[in-house]
Amino acid sequence: MNFKDYIRVIPDFPQPGIRFKDITTLLKDGPAYRAAIEAMKELIKDKEIDLIAGPEARGFVIGAPLAIALGVGFVPIRKSGKLPGQTVEAAYDLEYGKDRLAIHNDSIKPGQKILIADDLLATGGTIATSIDLINQLGGEIVGAAFLIELGYLSGREKLSGIDVFSLMTY
Repeated sequence: MNFKDYIRVIPDFPQPGIRFKDITTLLKDGPAYRAAIEAMKELIKDKEIDLIAGPEARGFVIGAPLAIALGVGFVPIRKSGKLPGQTVEAAYDLEYGKDRLAIHNDSIKPGQKILIADDLLATGGTIATSIDLINQLGGEIVGAAFLIELGYLSGREKLSGIDVFSLMTY
């Protein structure tokens, strides 16, 4: 299946010159969405994984079904102030600004093997911050899996030493 056929490209969003890769056109097609999750599962089949962690919000729609497909748990990484209870936080740069991410401080036990899953690898800032949070909790990163990688933004370079799996590359 050519998954790129299910991705809508929207020019000049959210600002001029950006060609936004809209995954909602894939998500609304049940068979294509299921096939994409199964294809991602196949990409990481040789990894030993205890938990999948996904950054807000589109990491939830990729990470949670991937966790179900693998029979492992899912850990949400949220924006600062969105999780109840005690958290650890880290700041990061977005493609278009700055933000902070948080994770519950009891969501990962030291030594657990964690795969990070998200819809898109762009500049790598969100994922590098997710890695930092997981490392703070003693988790072992076994890789990062993406529906889409924007290769021309070199985000993979920020993730040196991490196995990166991408279903589609632009």
